[in-house]
Amino acid sequence: MAKFKKKKSKPTPEPEDSKKESKEEPVDIPETEKSESTSEPSKEPSINEAEKSEKDRKLNKLFWMRIALAIIAGTAATFIFEDIEGEERRWASIAFMIIVFFGTIIVAKGMKMQLPSSDRKKVVTQAIGSYVFLYLFTWIVTYTLVHSGSVSTGINI
Repeated sequence: MAKFKKKKSKPTPEPEDSKKESKEEPVDIPETEKSESTSEPSKEPSINEAEKSEKDRKLNKLFWMRIALAIIAGTAATFIFEDIEGEERRWASIAFMIIVFFGTIIVAKGMKMQLPSSDRKKVVTQAIGSYVFLYLFTWIVTYTLVHSGSVSTGINI
């Protein structure tokens, strides 16, 4: 048989005990100290709302500039590299895409955005994925539409 340890806690009150008024004194619980926000000041200077909205406005302008240039450059690549045949056309278009993107980085540096050091890479990374995919999509679609009439099974426009 198993041996049980003897309980050392108070017994639970009986239902009749709850009807009796308890004359126990309330236990004083000390109030906790209100913690003041004593976080360390950040190394970055605080940016007020006007500077933040100016930064966001410039980043937004950079985003839409890259989107517009991706569409324009993708369309232009179809016609600029018309004379080049084969694999060289593809590599020339990709090189053109990279050159135009570096041009947007130079323009973004000229915008003199006041970014904190944690956001410095936003000049390069802002809309890079959208730029690449929109450039390639536009280049492929315009190339297909321009050369679709020359293929016998293509769409006649």
